[in-house]
Amino acid sequence: MTLQWTAVAFFLYAEIVFNLILCIPFISAHRWHVVFKWRIWSWLSPYWNKFFFAMIMALVVLFCDAIRDVQKYSGPEPVHDAQASPNLYDHVHMKLFRAQRNLYICGFSLFLWLVMRRIVTLLNQIAETSVNTAGLQAQMDNAFKTAERHQEDNQILKTVRALLEREQSSLKTNNQLKLEIEKLQSQLKVAGEAVRRSDAEVEAMKKQAKGLAHEYDRLLREHHLLQVRGTNYRTFSPHSLPSCFVDDTVFDPQNLQSAEDKKDQ
Repeated sequence: MTLQWTAVAFFLYAEIVFNLILCIPFISAHRWHVVFKWRIWSWLSPYWNKFFFAMIMALVVLFCDAIRDVQKYSGPEPVHDAQASPNLYDHVHMKLFRAQRNLYICGFSLFLWLVMRRIVTLLNQIAETSVNTAGLQAQMDNAFKTAERHQEDNQILKTVRALLEREQSSLKTNNQLKLEIEKLQSQLKVAGEAVRRSDAEVEAMKKQAKGLAHEYDRLLREHHLLQVRGTNYRTFSPHSLPSCFVDDTVFDPQNLQSAEDKKDQ
């Protein structure tokens, strides 16, 4: 194996090992992102793209050379020439085997080189996406908490509004009750005045009734005295009456009345 194909073979082995390390499941994309953020990679980043495309060009050239060797040793002319001598036949098949081996080595090296670049890019994107997702998750949690707080504030505002409406309705009811109480108080005052007037009228009527009763009693007494006086006047002579009611010459009925009044008093 010549020097370039030996280098390509070692490069293929290194790519296989590195891709296997990148595919280890317990190493997360975040850790690889931290590794790729080391200062050495930032120092090598200006040369990385150049090195990548240079390796692609070198592998493509070697791949084309391997294809040419395979076509060279698999054609009809080398096989026809090798049939004349057994040693030449083995030499041609050995060259064909080496050409095919170099073709496979170069092809897999080119394929794994592209795969390795893609894996590294995907790991960085996954790590950045996870970081962004964590940030978005935190923002979403904050927004959810804010929405819950706003919802609680809305519930509190609704409760306060309902309490204010109740207070307003209770104030209106209290005002109506105050108006009704004032109206009832005014009616009570009017009724009290009417009761006082009726009491005064009753007292006046009682006094009047008492006066009428006294007057009626007085009239009864006068009537009784007049009856007694008339009976006495017809029955008795002037000499049988008391001396206070008898004059020396004339009988006076008024003296009899005044004497009866004195006797009643």
